[in-house]
Amino acid sequence: MTTIQAIILGIIQGLTEFLPVSSSGHLQLANELLGTSLNPESDLTFSLTLHAATVLSTIVVLWREIWRLLRGLFSRKFNDEQAYILKIVISMVPIGVVGIFFMDYIEAAFSSILVVGIMLLVTAALLCFAYYAKPRQKAELSYRDAFIIGLSQAVATLPGLSRSGTTIATGLLLGNRKESIAQFSFLMVLPPILGNALLDIVKGNFGGGVEMWPLVAGFLSAFVTGALACRFMLDIVRRGKLIWFAVYCAVAGAVATITYFV
Repeated sequence: MTTIQAIILGIIQGLTEFLPVSSSGHLQLANELLGTSLNPESDLTFSLTLHAATVLSTIVVLWREIWRLLRGLFSRKFNDEQAYILKIVISMVPIGVVGIFFMDYIEAAFSSILVVGIMLLVTAALLCFAYYAKPRQKAELSYRDAFIIGLSQAVATLPGLSRSGTTIATGLLLGNRKESIAQFSFLMVLPPILGNALLDIVKGNFGGGVEMWPLVAGFLSAFVTGALACRFMLDIVRRGKLIWFAVYCAVAGAVATITYFV
């Protein structure tokens, strides 16, 4: 992998991690188009590096909220911050089960351009449905909603099905406010990414495969674009403009599906 290829893949990872268009699907499509010999989804060194960059970008953008939650966590009296963290923990249960028992099977069985194309079309349909549905908005996100959103995150392990798009759309369909569900969607992914990275390191899967400069270039490009995309996405959800991403996913999904058969 060259440094230029690493920068391109880092930009794609940074943008698509937060935009509701599927980072795994776009990385797979980009890998096909670039003809890179290294698959960023299967090479854990490069993949974990990109995910570390997007985790750091999330922390930078949402640091005030994260700091507030951490301060409230150590209070002796049960408070709103502890309740919010408990909801994040509840949302982690489904993805934890999938990650431990089924992830290898999912990656082996569903990593194809056809699946990516179909799942992008599903993402488009979900975003479109969430855009036109008008449920009554709730005062706050419930524990039940946190678990259901966690289930949608687990389903979004399928390549091409956007994690942010699926969780945000699910939250909106459940009647949660736009601002709160976007923030929850970005915060709830931090523990699973960090946990998955730790699990891979413990298993001894991390290391090798990529030279230093492509790793550095990929990390920096993913961090910068991730921070910009995170801020942009929070504003987009607040203004309710997800329909444009539905159109994009529909076009990208159709192109990927047609490419498979051509």
